[in-house]
Amino acid sequence: MKATKPTPTLYDVAAKSGVSTATVSRCLNFPDQVTERTRDKVMIAVNALGYSPNFGARVMAARRTNTIGAIIPTMENAIFARGLQAFQEELRLHGFTLLVASSSYKPEMEEEQIRTLVARGADALLLIGHDRRPEIYDFLETQQVPVLVTWAFDRAQARPSVGFDNRSAMRHMARAVIGMGHRHLALISAEVSQNDRARERLEGIKEAMIETGLDIADLEIVMTHYGIDNGAAAFEQLMQSPTKATAVFCGNDVLAVGALRAAQVLGLNVPGDVSIIGFDDIELAQVAYPPLTTVHVPHREMGKRAARTLVDLLLGGGPIEPQELASELRMRSSLGPPPGYQDIKALEDTV
Repeated sequence: MKATKPTPTLYDVAAKSGVSTATVSRCLNFPDQVTERTRDKVMIAVNALGYSPNFGARVMAARRTNTIGAIIPTMENAIFARGLQAFQEELRLHGFTLLVASSSYKPEMEEEQIRTLVARGADALLLIGHDRRPEIYDFLETQQVPVLVTWAFDRAQARPSVGFDNRSAMRHMARAVIGMGHRHLALISAEVSQNDRARERLEGIKEAMIETGLDIADLEIVMTHYGIDNGAAAFEQLMQSPTKATAVFCGNDVLAVGALRAAQVLGLNVPGDVSIIGFDDIELAQVAYPPLTTVHVPHREMGKRAARTLVDLLLGGGPIEPQELASELRMRSSLGPPPGYQDIKALEDTV
């Protein structure tokens, strides 16, 4: 019978790389705390020996798994990809591993995933938005698992967030659209009852309408699931209305691209006949035709800051300070004045 090869240990890696066991441990857990030359020596030894850290022993020693869980609403499109990538990259610099789950925008599925990640030893959780049952937050407090909310910012909420103000961002966009002469507005949105980001964006449009003297009862709203096909179907529904909107806001760029496609099928010119506005500024917004006017969300900066916040909390303790990031308007070719606006304005100017 062939002899079993001994499992390499931390001491073997230290001997082969010519450093102390403490340096090897620091290199594996906190690579940013050692020089590149030392890190290269240690990793060469790790790969040559086929060494893998003893996860169970490390957990018992540190009382941490160095694992952070993140639950996002969907993996079907790129809405969360850029921010989550930056989140993972920053965690890795500090020796933490990311576990990701997707809830498909279903609260009951998210709760199940929260409990599963906690059971698997996640040191902390990153969650999208604030809307959740109080019972699940009570569970996390009982388990002493810290939570950071992102893709939203609300200082009044009990749970700290690193994100942006969805209501303010959409209000600024709506004011810009109204300022171009649009009076007949519509919105394609996700269901707002259990999605605070979608709800805040709707409220932002309403606030802008009130501030500019428009009746919010005239805002046409179609709620649907996120997806290009859903955005197209919702846009077609809006265009069947007797009072066709001249500007259609969309809850995200994915819905907006669907609306653009439907406009083309219907033979409508964008923005000559109708303007279409997105939200997020993912890459899809720039390659769409025409390029989408949208709200730019600082995805990568948000992901980096969220990661640093959780790492600082886990390594140093102390309360999490909420951090608000700025969003920006990206004015592109899908937005223009409403049909006939220049003629109406010229007529008004002569009166």
